[in-house]
Amino acid sequence: MRTYFTLAFLLVCLTLTSCEKYLERYPLEGPSDQSYFSNAAELELAVNGCYKGMNFNPTDGMPFPLLLDCATDLSWDRNNSTLQQIGKGAHDSNNGWVRSVWNESYKIIGRCNFILTNIQKMDGKMDAALFARYQAETRFIRAYTYYYLIELFGGVPLVKGVLALEDAQVPKSTKEECAAFVQTELEEAVKVLPVSYDAKNNGRATKGAALATLARTALFNGKWDVAANAAKQLIDAKTYSLHTNFGELFTYKGQSSPEIIWALQYLKGTLTHATPQNYLSRNAQGASNKVPGQTLVDSYECTDGLSIDKSPLYNPKQPFKNRDPRLDMSLAVPGSVYFNYQFETHKDSVKCWNYNTTPATRIDNQDAIHAFATYTGYCWRKYTDMTDKDDRSNSEINVILIRYAEVLLIYAEAKIEANQIDQSVYDAINAVRKRVNMPALATGLTQAQLRSAVRKERKYELANEGFRLFDIRRWKIAEKVMSGNFLGRVPKGYPATAPVIDENGTPDYSAVPNKGDLRVVEQRIFNPKRDYLWPIPYIETVTNKALKQNDGY
Repeated sequence: MRTYFTLAFLLVCLTLTSCEKYLERYPLEGPSDQSYFSNAAELELAVNGCYKGMNFNPTDGMPFPLLLDCATDLSWDRNNSTLQQIGKGAHDSNNGWVRSVWNESYKIIGRCNFILTNIQKMDGKMDAALFARYQAETRFIRAYTYYYLIELFGGVPLVKGVLALEDAQVPKSTKEECAAFVQTELEEAVKVLPVSYDAKNNGRATKGAALATLARTALFNGKWDVAANAAKQLIDAKTYSLHTNFGELFTYKGQSSPEIIWALQYLKGTLTHATPQNYLSRNAQGASNKVPGQTLVDSYECTDGLSIDKSPLYNPKQPFKNRDPRLDMSLAVPGSVYFNYQFETHKDSVKCWNYNTTPATRIDNQDAIHAFATYTGYCWRKYTDMTDKDDRSNSEINVILIRYAEVLLIYAEAKIEANQIDQSVYDAINAVRKRVNMPALATGLTQAQLRSAVRKERKYELANEGFRLFDIRRWKIAEKVMSGNFLGRVPKGYPATAPVIDENGTPDYSAVPNKGDLRVVEQRIFNPKRDYLWPIPYIETVTNKALKQNDGY
């Protein structure tokens, strides 16, 4: 546990030489609880440090939320990394990616605890409203970080203040206790946080962000009424609305969208991320090392609202026609134009069109012939923008953490699970569907049918935004979707017939005649007695004897 209280004092990038030195004497080289906080500017810098901590990149210069789907059935990390080990079920308690997430999360919590322990020194010495807001922002960030921890690890040490070394042996609180703490903190933050900020304070926590996180946490922990009520408050407030163009949301044009409730902030010269470099095709000079799989592609419905195994609109020889527009807006599929190149991954397509020239020219098709072209035959479109074409490792597209479409789906799911089904449930789901011109749900559906609808909708709408891991765990379908082969396209064709799509939108290729031609990208295992939680990092259980390891590790 040394990490989170050693680094609790690393505020505004000031470094102490060691925790021992800090405890032995009044430090000359950094802040201490004796000297901090002496003015409002110092407090603001400390709070800003908490926000900055949330931009951590566990691997490949990418923000943490955009990597999580690689540990699910939706996506794959080609880099033979510790993230890939999680995806294929080969991880253990020494996994570096897991350790990074744990350490960085407790650094953030440590920073927050330092502020909340020392903030009272500024009470009455600065603007009262600003004092209350900084306190609420800090409580929100701490609660948001705990939300991630408990969904990944289950029960964790619930540290609410700065710890001395003699207090280092902290046992886990239960997940229920941690979730209750998160709920309480968010409810208190909601009372104080503003509805919005001026432009120079973009990215700070708002009332809407706290309400949405409250709704999400409650949903993930089976508190249906709390989830529905928090989401309903946001819906009724009419502060946010769906962006007209779904695909535009994840580009520079969508940065100021009224749909965005909270996002990680980036700015060239200050803080950037390398997402485009990891997502883009080989023709676009990307690495194609974070890629979606065939099962996600086949999950999307046809434009008549039917799955591909039931729709007369589906043609296996032209599988991307007449499909939910979010398929092409979220993924680059063969036959489309991607970064002004013809995107074609058929292995015989050794030449393709380059539309970056006038007139267009024929070039060698790296997406078919390059040894490290996308292994699945598909790429991600979300968070790729032509603006980053010449600087793909330094994107400043803000990464959305919370958006209004998710709030609508939270509300619908919570009401469905509580069996409080009314027109508002249909309205919430249909608003998300109609945004991309998908047909409204039929009326009179059963609870099971509506549950199926909202689960599929979360898959189509939120793919590659970091929610899938939590969804397949809480729905208890991870052992089904994560066991077996992670598949790519047929290298010189497509599945001859549509796979059977189940109630959760998961394809089954058992009856597909050429199923053996689908590319096996990776063989995965999932142990339901172990893998519904990540392991507590081994070093933490060694240094903190009170910390019990999760089962199976």
